[in-house]
Amino acid sequence: MEPTTGTLDEALLRLHSSGPEFRGFLSNHGPMAVEAMVRNGQARAVHRWLDSYAAGLDGVPPAHARITPDNWRAALGDRSRVTDWTAYFTDQLAERPWRELLAIWWPRLLPGIAGAATHPAIRMGHAVRSLLTDGADAARLAEFAHALGYWAARHLPLPVAVRPAGRATPAEALAALPRIADQRVTPKGGYAQLPGTPAWLSTTESLHVPEDPEAARAGLTALVRAATLNYGHYGHGNGIMLVHAATAPNAVLRTLPALPRDLWASSYAVAWAATSAITAIYAADAPRPAPDAASATPGEVFERAVAHGDEHVIKFADTALDVAAASEDGDTRALSAALNALALIDEDE
Repeated sequence: MEPTTGTLDEALLRLHSSGPEFRGFLSNHGPMAVEAMVRNGQARAVHRWLDSYAAGLDGVPPAHARITPDNWRAALGDRSRVTDWTAYFTDQLAERPWRELLAIWWPRLLPGIAGAATHPAIRMGHAVRSLLTDGADAARLAEFAHALGYWAARHLPLPVAVRPAGRATPAEALAALPRIADQRVTPKGGYAQLPGTPAWLSTTESLHVPEDPEAARAGLTALVRAATLNYGHYGHGNGIMLVHAATAPNAVLRTLPALPRDLWASSYAVAWAATSAITAIYAADAPRPAPDAASATPGEVFERAVAHGDEHVIKFADTALDVAAASEDGDTRALSAALNALALIDEDE
């Protein structure tokens, strides 16, 4: 076992003694952050960071009743059943390969991407990346079951169906999005305002979603880029919450290689709906200049994110590095957005 892989597995096993949420409603970002740290060359900092972060977590919630293939629909979206859901998926993994289980449950869970501010889907993206990159061992499969269980328990569709069928690019559609009237709300409170927000649905449905799987993946890649750069200029609306407009679609993008190709276009459409919702709820009305990252390397930016210590900063920097790696001609705007997160999240906390 490689030292960095061993660090990730040890950290995941530590985290599995905690629940997926704490203090009533806050998402446990530990599994996502440690996977990002290992992936970006900061494995040596994982356990020191986790020592501090884990001290504030809550234990695993009590189980209630066994979920089965016959009764699962009644438990979908019931946050009190999260431990039951994790047990169900752990049992399922003993019967079938993880990719097969993902192919069954992805189309069931994807419509509920809005639950818990998209954190379950983001956790799934990190779990799948570790399985695809490092292989399936006990700790990583356990994390996959925890991610599935969290998503099933927090499953929440948006209050209005979104069916993109236009011609706009992600950058064009994102730039045209309106804002909800009252942005000082929880995600659920913000979702409730979307149906009554003028032009939100029509703008969201203006996106072009191609049926061809490769074209859909290219579109989703462009969406992650657009949302990351958008944060650089509009993140001061809510520095913490707006990061999910980029990290949620990136989690879906990371999952695509493990999915049947006929699910790629629908995955892009749902990821965009989530980004559109979060942007309308939490992005500022007017832009500000982003910090200049021209002299910073990706490694330096991520090292600064880890030194900062906030889990949102770490996760957003992880996505920003993905965008920067795919950029041409030395474009540093994604790194600038990551530096912006360091400052903005300090302001929010």
